Amino acid sequence: MNMVAYRPGDSDERPWGRWQVLDVGPGFVVKRITVKPGGILSLQLHRHRAEHWFIARGVAQVTLEEQIFDRRAGDAVDIPVGTPHRIANPGTEPLEFIEVQYGERLEETDIVRLEDRYGRS
Repeated sequence: MNMVAYRPGDSDERPWGRWQVLDVGPGFVVKRITVKPGGILSLQLHRHRAEHWFIARGVAQVTLEEQIFDRRAGDAVDIPVGTPHRIANPGTEPLEFIEVQYGERLEETDIVRLEDRYGRS
């Protein structure tokens, strides 16, 4: 059974930027995420969902397990369930990416923060 706790239009401001839910369906959620210049999300993992990121604008510095690499507009990244990951904006312009979450349980509480610049771990 799929459990999706998001609704289209849900959004939240975070210290690094903001997210907004664009669409929701059985087993998936689509978010638009904007990261401020110099912003960085927590190093985190998810126990119940995988993610696919499509970089729409800007430059992203991606951490996936022990690897750190850059991605630009048009590039994509797949994050398997349980994989430590993060994204940062090393640029001077906003970074925008589309995140597709997919899995049996999709909720904001499925975040295990391993490290966080903003003291939320």
